[in-house]
Amino acid sequence: MPDITLSNVQKSYGAGPNAVRDLDLKIGNGEFMCLLGPSGCGKTTTLRMIAGLENLTGGRIEVGDQVIDCPASGQFVGPEKRGMGLVFQSYALWPHLTIERNVDFGLRLRKVAKAEREDRVAKVMKALDIEKYRKRYPSQLSGGQQQRVALARMLAVNPSVLLLDEPLSNLDARLRLEMRTELKRIHAEFGTTIVFVTHDQWEAMTLATQIAVMNEGTLQQIGSPNDIYDRPANRFVAEFVGSPPINIVEVSGNNALDRSLKSWLRTRLGEGLAIGSVGLRPEALQIAATELAVPKGHFSHEAQVTGILPTGGSWIIELNIEGRVVFLTTTTSPSLRGGERVWLHARPTALHVFDKEGNRLTKADSALLRAEEGVQVVRDTRENGRNG
Repeated sequence: MPDITLSNVQKSYGAGPNAVRDLDLKIGNGEFMCLLGPSGCGKTTTLRMIAGLENLTGGRIEVGDQVIDCPASGQFVGPEKRGMGLVFQSYALWPHLTIERNVDFGLRLRKVAKAEREDRVAKVMKALDIEKYRKRYPSQLSGGQQQRVALARMLAVNPSVLLLDEPLSNLDARLRLEMRTELKRIHAEFGTTIVFVTHDQWEAMTLATQIAVMNEGTLQQIGSPNDIYDRPANRFVAEFVGSPPINIVEVSGNNALDRSLKSWLRTRLGEGLAIGSVGLRPEALQIAATELAVPKGHFSHEAQVTGILPTGGSWIIELNIEGRVVFLTTTTSPSLRGGERVWLHARPTALHVFDKEGNRLTKADSALLRAEEGVQVVRDTRENGRNG
């Protein structure tokens, strides 16, 4: 399947702002693309426009060199001719048909020869481990098994693109985990281009090769899961992705942490950058018993332990700095008590710096990297001195 390209795509339902605005997006052949964002951000509308179930208000969608939707030129290719398969949030299985007949339903509509049809159905049912249910009916299967049947039905017709609209949202936590693993395997085995809509950040992070984060109809950032998490383009992305959520410090505030961080940044970045806020991910924060134990060059501030929350395999530690609550996470059992005074600290490159409009300050990234490299030089020098 050639690349799918969305150029300046607009979608309006009449009154109010556009459901999708100025969307430029390229989905590569064989890619697992997740459209991620909160409810109402335009991700499902985008999926439906790719499928052909919604008409564009403006812009253009192309598959390779073929325009499949462009209102300006009057071009539109119907959904049945796009070579794409859509799996809805509801499984939409025929209750009166057996699992085998549900899976071969699309092939029968396409009048595929019996021998080929049976071969395709057998292969896809084996791949999804539902062969043993072939004579059962949907009502006799669990939610996870029904989801496998819905996927098998779509994979049997061998679509060039598989479009999934929050297909796991009706499953419990265990089944969701199993189906994520299943989808990963399907993508690796079949090599199908997959466009997956979800509001669940962990689904996106664990499944996607590329994530497109959307909010209020606009694309906020596109990149690999690591790009999205490690270098969020703006505050929205930083706050939406991550659990527990990122700690945000407003440098214009009057809290002790605000003032301390502002002063620390000024000495490393100078006065030229208009800094609005700084993000600190919980797992990037560390605790030292005393100020002397804080590594040289780290940002640090004294804090009080107000809560220790075990989550099974990790702990969330709640700290208070003059009324401001900060969370950090650790995989090491903490030997702390409520009310204890400690020193919170973080290495320079752990700071995500945003301007007053909430956009990432990339100039700050390079300056903080140089600061961290300076810390490493100091450490190496001290280590060499000890060894000498």
